[in-house]
Amino acid sequence: MSCVIQAYRFALDPGPALERVLRSHCGGQRRAFNWGMARVKANLDQRAAERTYGLGEAQLTPSVSWSAYGLRKDWNQAKDMVAPWWAENSKEAYSSGLANLATALGNWADSRKGTRKGRRLGFPRFKGKRSGLSCRFTTGAFGLADDRRHVTLPRIGLVRTHESTRKLARHVARGSARIRSATVSYRGGRWFVSFSVEITRADPAPARPGSVVGVDLGVRSLAVLSTGETIANPQHLEPALRQLRRLQRQAARRTGPDRRTRRVPSNRWRRTQDRVTRLHAAVANARRDGLHKLTTRLARTHGTVVIEDLNVSGMTRNRRLARQVAGVGMAELRRQIEYKARWAGVHVHVADRWYPSSKTCSGCGVVKTKLRLSDRVYRCEACGLVLDRDLNAARNLAALVHRQTSSPSCGATRNEPAGNPGKTRTARATGTATGRPAPGAGQRRRRKAPAA
Repeated sequence: MSCVIQAYRFALDPGPALERVLRSHCGGQRRAFNWGMARVKANLDQRAAERTYGLGEAQLTPSVSWSAYGLRKDWNQAKDMVAPWWAENSKEAYSSGLANLATALGNWADSRKGTRKGRRLGFPRFKGKRSGLSCRFTTGAFGLADDRRHVTLPRIGLVRTHESTRKLARHVARGSARIRSATVSYRGGRWFVSFSVEITRADPAPARPGSVVGVDLGVRSLAVLSTGETIANPQHLEPALRQLRRLQRQAARRTGPDRRTRRVPSNRWRRTQDRVTRLHAAVANARRDGLHKLTTRLARTHGTVVIEDLNVSGMTRNRRLARQVAGVGMAELRRQIEYKARWAGVHVHVADRWYPSSKTCSGCGVVKTKLRLSDRVYRCEACGLVLDRDLNAARNLAALVHRQTSSPSCGATRNEPAGNPGKTRTARATGTATGRPAPGAGQRRRRKAPAA
């Protein structure tokens, strides 16, 4: 039994009137965000300009508070002039936009100070009409309807769902779940509502709690397990590329938007873009569904799962493999296996990024100096092991849990008593263009300076 925060998402089926109301709420959220952004940015620019005049900190224009409470207080004083139509929407629409702005500004400030992990963040940007539509409700009358086919939202009312909400309704009825907030969003040409739920989960224990499985992710195969099982890469994007190219060529022949001339796109261009969006959404949904099924099976079968800390952003810089690597969803698989393992009580071991799982022999532990990407079969010169490259890496990952090393790094192997892995070297002939130079070749002796 564990109490976690879980999201339940349901697809909505609003009519034309309700869709206009939903868009109005999302537009109010965007209006409040942009208003607060312009206000904070103008204050920061004014203070920066005054510093160039030699003014002290005490003489500068007072800074504007960008906390959620401060922004909401200033918005209530200026909303009659900024948005005279504010009464048409729920107050939560504007509060969610200001809360998102406060979070974005806080992350930017922490990133500048160095107190936030990850890459350095830039200053938040204004939201345009073509950005993602979303609105969050934290107070008011929101939740599930009694018929389990509708949801209730503040100032919006009942909205029909495409699927039944009985799974969440049963938890709420028995008291094991409490709805904390509701977020309405428009993604992939469809409206969704996501409920943030505080729920008490009772996930079953793994079927084999003592087993350890190593998962080696790849492009040719989605994953290779240390048990010998290979999960094929479905490559959901590849079959859709032909239709995607045709739709993009069709959109290029039609009148699209132009910011410089303020040209309004035609209805035919909009319809084509909607088809492109739905195609991308179908590919993403199929990929996500496959990853959920794989990670759920791993969390419910094995007691320990070993995965690699892959540099996915660096792998996508390779223009020949970027699309294939992005289509696998390696980071999403790691995210899913980590939170599902916490729910099921499964231990997840993340191998170090520099651990040579592919170069290490799973039989004797010898590490190769070089291993080309085209070498799909691992051949060990020390013990004669011949094994599939990915299966060899998966077995090395699984062995990390059982291996007792004296080295603090994850790159320790069985034959390194001094902390340095044994490496195999390839003998090269000297004096050739591709081999090692002969001793003393290519070196010029410097003449001694004549004595004065």
